[in-house]
Parts: sequence; C-alpha cells; structure tokens
Amino acid sequence: MDLTFTENEQRFRREVRAWLEQHVPKEPLPSLDTAEGFAAHRKWERTLHDAGWAAVAWPAEFGGRGASLVEWLIFEEEYWGAGAPNRVNQNGLFLLGPTLIEYGTDEQKARFLPRIASSEDVWCQGWSEPNAGSDLASLRARAERDGDHWVLHGQKTWCSRGAFADWMFGLFRTDPSSERHRGLSFILVPLDAPGVTVRPIVQLDRETGFAEVFLDGARVPVEANTLGPMNEGWRIAMSTAGFERGLYLRSPGRFTATVRRLLELLQRNPDAPSALRDAVARSWMDAEAYRLFTYWVVSRVAEGGTIGAESSLNKIFWSELDLAMHETALALGGAREARWVDGFLFAQAGPIYAGTNEIQRNIIAERVLGLPR
Repeated sequence: MDLTFTENEQRFRREVRAWLEQHVPKEPLPSLDTAEGFAAHRKWERTLHDAGWAAVAWPAEFGGRGASLVEWLIFEEEYWGAGAPNRVNQNGLFLLGPTLIEYGTDEQKARFLPRIASSEDVWCQGWSEPNAGSDLASLRARAERDGDHWVLHGQKTWCSRGAFADWMFGLFRTDPSSERHRGLSFILVPLDAPGVTVRPIVQLDRETGFAEVFLDGARVPVEANTLGPMNEGWRIAMSTAGFERGLYLRSPGRFTATVRRLLELLQRNPDAPSALRDAVARSWMDAEAYRLFTYWVVSRVAEGGTIGAESSLNKIFWSELDLAMHETALALGGAREARWVDGFLFAQAGPIYAGTNEIQRNIIAERVLGLPR
C-alpha cells in the first residue's frame, strides 16, 4: 500500500479545506435529535449537496462527485477536522446508499439515490425488534405477499433518526416456514404510509434520537421496494453491516480530529500524571493505526476486494477507541467542555450499536480464527 498522496489528491484536499473554511457554520447546530435540529442538519446537507460534497464517492449520475475512496477518506479527514456538523442522513448515505449501488435495480438507483444524496429523503434503519437485537436472525416482523404488494406486520425498535425520518430500510420474514437467517427479505418502507405508526423514544435528555415503528397492514410494492432477491435479505443486510462496521459509518477522520483536540487538552494540563500522558499517547497511536488500516481496506476494495468478517474486528477497535479517548479527556478535566461530556455519553453506546462487541467477538472467533461455535 502506497500512502503517498498524488498531486490530484493533494489538490482535492486543498479544495475541500477551502470550501469548509468558508461554509462550516460558525456556531454549532441544534441537536439533530430535536425537530429544530433535524431540520437545520437537513438544510446543511442540502448545502453540501449543492456544492457536490454530500456523497463524495458516489457516481455523479446519482448525486455524487465521482471521487475515489481515497478522496472520500481525505474529505472525511478535512470534514471532521473542520468541526463540521454530524451527518443527519448517515444511514442513507453510508449504509443504504452503498447497498443500493451494489444490489439495486437501475430503477431503484434512479429513484432513491439522488434523493438520499440531497437528503430530500432521510432514512432510518429497521433492524432491531423488542426480542431481536444482537440476535437479529430471530426477528419476527413479517411481510405477506398479496399480489404485487407486501403487507407488513410487526414492530421495529431503536430506529436511529426514526423520529423524524422519511423512510426505513429493514429485514422482514417473507417465508413463513423459514427459521433464523433464512427466508428474510430486505424491504424499503415509507414511514408516511397507511398502517405505519412512528413512536419517538424519549431519552434521558428528553430528546428523541430513536423511535419505535409499528407496522399494521402497511402495503408496499414488491418489485419497487424489495432490494435484491426475495428471501435473500440476510446476505444483503450483512453487506450493509460490513459497510457499517468496516468502512463508512466511522471514518478515521472522526478519531484523528478527536485525538488532536485531546492533545490540545493535554497541552493545557502540563502537570497531568504520567498515566494520563501515556493514555493520550496510546489514543494517538490507536487513531493513527485505525487510519492506516482503513486506507489499507480502501486499497483492497479499489482492487476488487470485499469487506469481510474482519469488519467485526474493525468495529470493536473503533468503538473502544472512541470510549477510551473520551474517558481520558474527562480525566484530564474535559468535563468543563460540553463536547467532551456529549462525546463520552455517545461513546458509551459504541460497543452496542452496529452489533454488540460480544457478538462481534464471536464472529471473529468463528470466521476469522476458525474456532468452532
């Protein structure tokens, strides 16, 4: 892997940096877990889209910039380094979008991708159910065929961005005789359809970052709203999970930007004990290791490779790194700054979302190390 940036890549970095310096909001946007903040973040996404920065690595015909994955990583480093807002449509842009590009029909790509890129449609993820979280294969939500339509029944929960989203992608059991990961289909559901009820989940801070979605006879077209072959939804969802854990959801730019702020905090605390100084050094090394690993993954994908079970190892690493950096920041006195507290609270969920780290360790043992179940 050659880590030397080409002249075009360096020019691309300068262009990104100059644009962000001019356009990143000077004041933080309201929390995207509120109606006001959600609208403000959607407006910011439109600003990105109009300048060609919303879906950097997507084909231009779908609202992207046609950039390479290396250029996408460069964009992410500059984006988070500039302190730009969180991405309100990350489920659509980084999870569903790449899955649509890989598995969608031409009609589905033309219909959905441009509206995701512009955030005209914001998506939530319909994986978890009350009795199917980390053990996703035990899900019970079902889709029954009625002519050209699916009739949906069941409940999804912990739908990130679900309180204000427009659409949900999720897994449904379409073969009633199937068990576990067999007989599932990947279905796209408009949240304003008759028979769909969205109930926001109020958090301790009284904001609504999640929602429950109840499906009581909601109807969606089979051909237009089924992604990939019928009853093969598990395979497609695992591809989505690979994007989530292994590449798109947590780019290294988020962590290199955080560790730079952590170094600044250490410089303001020159009398910090050696244990904390060592923890900062470890955070820097781990953030840089994650950055290098991600560039290696991108190099492999660019050569035709895929993101495999090692994405589980990646997910464990970035989630525990995020938590360790914020714990160190708070120990250095970062509780005086709200961003450290907010980051620490969010990092607590890292070992849970995108598949609990315990489940990821089981996947690593079985598929990477070859150990028996």
